[in-house]
Amino acid sequence: MDLVLNETQTLVRNKARDFATRVVAPMAPEIDATERFPHDVLRGLAELGLMAINVASDFGGAGAGAVACALAIQEIARACASTSVVMSVTNMVGETIARFGTDAQKRRHCPRLASGRHGVGSFALSEPDAGSDPGAMRTTARRDGGEWRLDGAKQWITGGRYADVLLVWARTAPIDSGTRGISCFLVEAGTKGLTIGRSEDKLGIRGSDTVSLRFDGCRIGGHALLGEENEGFKIAMMALDGGRVGISSQCIGIARAALAESIAYAKKRHAFGVPIGSHQGVRSKLADMQMLIDAARVLTMRAAWRKDKNQPFSLEASMAKLFASEAVVRICNDAVQIHGGCGYSRDVPVERHLRDARVTTIYEGTSEIQRLVIARNILS
Repeated sequence: MDLVLNETQTLVRNKARDFATRVVAPMAPEIDATERFPHDVLRGLAELGLMAINVASDFGGAGAGAVACALAIQEIARACASTSVVMSVTNMVGETIARFGTDAQKRRHCPRLASGRHGVGSFALSEPDAGSDPGAMRTTARRDGGEWRLDGAKQWITGGRYADVLLVWARTAPIDSGTRGISCFLVEAGTKGLTIGRSEDKLGIRGSDTVSLRFDGCRIGGHALLGEENEGFKIAMMALDGGRVGISSQCIGIARAALAESIAYAKKRHAFGVPIGSHQGVRSKLADMQMLIDAARVLTMRAAWRKDKNQPFSLEASMAKLFASEAVVRICNDAVQIHGGCGYSRDVPVERHLRDARVTTIYEGTSEIQRLVIARNILS
């Protein structure tokens, strides 16, 4: 793995870093406090080419690669975790369409997602009774003349209320076919029969609207099938591999922010006549935080690098996501501890970082699922 960034990767990182510092970070506390979906921030990211980083320029993207995408998400997450997860999912949706879509599907949807003017991309796989087990999926898609009819429900859909296009997985074969009978569909906003449910009242990532979806006789054209019929599970797993690199990048960004706040506080806060950063207990925490961030970064960039080289990266993505998500929870918890009573107050950012970090061990595949993926790979 080459750890030296090329010119394109450096440019993308620097653009994201500058935008995060100037625009996103000052808005992050208000986005969290008011649960405001960051439309204006996302449009700004789109203008910089950061909403379709790994989509070819022929389809409106930046064509900068997976490493560049991971770097950009890290920078935005350092400023606002809510913004970064919507950015990550939209990039994932655009990449999935670019990889598996027909030319017509790619030309319709990829430039729209990249532009930021029509809405975000959403990934609708989970259901009320089918989260880590997609084989238990109940949403169905049945042929009806030249169309498909969707019926069922989805849950925990990031950005679903503001999506321009949703990737929706549905069963196209009997339930006993398990994951072999699932297909993927492109469902556009405003399609008749699609109902957006209430927004979830979440612990963290509060500026990223999360909703349930209901499909009641939702009719979509025959052209809406993405990839081959009954092959949707493979598409979902390939997309999630890339998505896990995005979430591990988000973890790194949140962790970097928590560490920076902790270092600054350790220098200015005095106890027993000296800055608390002089005390061994605090220094040990800061050292561990830096070590965990660097380890997460190496695992994440290795997975992104392998993706750019068209090498298998499912194992590496799961390892990065598992390590980074569990590390960021520990880092943010220690950041609150270093801040003492102040850390438990909403007057300082580390409280928000801890709330935002907690979900990273759950979405895009729980820590338990990542361990199953890793074990399956090393045992095969």
